[in-house]
Amino acid sequence: MAEITAQAVNEFRKNTGLGLMECKTLLKEAAGDMKKALTLAKERHGKNAENRAGRATKAGRIEVYIHHDGKSGGMIEVNCETDFVARNEEFRQLAKDLALQVVAARPVCVRREEVPAELVAEQKQIFLAQVADKPGAMREKIAEGKLNAWYGENVLLEQRFVKDETKTVRDLVQAVNARTGENITVSRFARFIVGEGLSASAE
Repeated sequence: MAEITAQAVNEFRKNTGLGLMECKTLLKEAAGDMKKALTLAKERHGKNAENRAGRATKAGRIEVYIHHDGKSGGMIEVNCETDFVARNEEFRQLAKDLALQVVAARPVCVRREEVPAELVAEQKQIFLAQVADKPGAMREKIAEGKLNAWYGENVLLEQRFVKDETKTVRDLVQAVNARTGENITVSRFARFIVGEGLSASAE
């Protein structure tokens, strides 16, 4: 078995965001093989991701994305449990990707339960009107299906990731959650488009 050096442990910690003892344990189990240890970390911490969901996320970072034409931009706050993970390159890349997502996919809110009730009611009425010729029970079912699809287009965590549409944004967050061993949450975002929302008399 290869010797588990302090340098190897520190490198593994930098890649995963896990604690020193956990990194050392995983490297020992993998006989010093970094790739095998990473696989073990994904398996072990992926299974424990749900258990982390209630843990406080008071650290994190705010990331900004400005489109190349300078006419649209987005800002997002992504949180984690420790400053150590907040400085982790993968966590920082996640925040950058989510800032891009905010501008490119124009979500309404972070999660489904945050969508204003009046907006949900309005959308449902539109979908019910679209299937007015269907029997009552079927109309309701079809409208609910359309509403779920609408959530998928407008709720950040349910949107398809713009850089890889085989994944949702939630998949992206959970993958980093699994690799860092920390609870990761998206708190809020803002999107800005030049001229949007300004009145005609605005100077």
